[in-house]
Amino acid sequence: MHAPSNTVLLPPLARRTDSRIVFLVLDGLGGVIGREPTALQRAACPNFDALAAESALGRTMMVADGITPGSGPGHFALFGHDPLEMDIGRGLLEAMGLGVEVGYDDVALRGNLCTLDGDGKLLDRRAGRLATELAAPVIQALADAIDEIEGVKVEVHAGLQYRFAAVFRGAGIDGHVCDTDPQVEGVAPLEARALTPAAEKMARIANTFAAQARAVLGERDVANAVLLRGISGRPPLMTYPEMAQLRPVCIAAYPAYRGVARLLGMEIREDVGPTSSLADEVASLEKAWDAGHDFFFLHVKPTDSAGEDGDEDRKAAVIEEMDALLPRILALKPDVLVVTGDHATPGPMIGHSWHPVPTLLWGPWCEPDAGTTFDEVACDAGRFGGRLPATALIRLALANAGKLAKFGA
Repeated sequence: MHAPSNTVLLPPLARRTDSRIVFLVLDGLGGVIGREPTALQRAACPNFDALAAESALGRTMMVADGITPGSGPGHFALFGHDPLEMDIGRGLLEAMGLGVEVGYDDVALRGNLCTLDGDGKLLDRRAGRLATELAAPVIQALADAIDEIEGVKVEVHAGLQYRFAAVFRGAGIDGHVCDTDPQVEGVAPLEARALTPAAEKMARIANTFAAQARAVLGERDVANAVLLRGISGRPPLMTYPEMAQLRPVCIAAYPAYRGVARLLGMEIREDVGPTSSLADEVASLEKAWDAGHDFFFLHVKPTDSAGEDGDEDRKAAVIEEMDALLPRILALKPDVLVVTGDHATPGPMIGHSWHPVPTLLWGPWCEPDAGTTFDEVACDAGRFGGRLPATALIRLALANAGKLAKFGA
């Protein structure tokens, strides 16, 4: 049965209570059944397995069958927003995650420093993954040199490593513009192209920005150009306080995930960052526990990084590290705990995939199933089956936490 949008269904039913919900999101958690043991199957996880025996298990579909989600759509689906009904680019998330305010008439993008050869072809899309302390002065040179294009104000903000966010503020701009990153090396960057007539001006501005960046950086051997990605505006979006009367907080180290949380009205914990350990993140959760929140989003990035590197053993080691920290989360006595991911990142595929994501829901009325391990096979056979819509998770969590009133008389 197709459920109405959560933005329609939840506001009249949601009620504020003292019960507390934790969403533990291991980025890129899922793998592929059958080819070789997945990272979850390789990992020794006595605590996750013990929790699985008391939980309802399943695998969540983030978007639709066969559709590989990016991190943004995956997270918005987990938090109850249908990604097919949204138009949010990675640039907006990056900028918001860096603490930059983006207005509803502005356009944001995420940029990569990159390296071109003498023929203008890509040698390295990420400029050797230039370290943050080396990339920051290069990005600052762009910020100093480019402040306005066609009457539109340009702001450039350094991110992590080779990444930056740019925000464009002015009249007549629209974010429906394609990326300039061809996603492969050995070819020239693409031209920014308008996807709608209203975006023609923004496409011109993006191309001018890239050309001016090349002029500023072109004498460098490394990081001598930029690639522009995730160009978008800021659409209206119902926040968690509006949708479900929640008082949410986010513990995440990386800007894009903090950007998702900020758009959803979550408070951002500032005591974690890219150099924080998983133990540091759990310590931040512990500090936030009695600060008036009732929804806690704890994001774990290294599982995804290992999957994208094709290193299933390292991914398993990250899962084991999180398993060892799980008793500290349980000691806080959450009323509901969800353990899941925003998409699958199978090591053998060296990237995101469309495969459903292992998911565990632990709560007072969750109806435990026969599963006694937390892995893809047990979840596929679990209470929720192998294709639970990710947008259902927030409803199930709220219901188990006693935060939803009866529907109808």
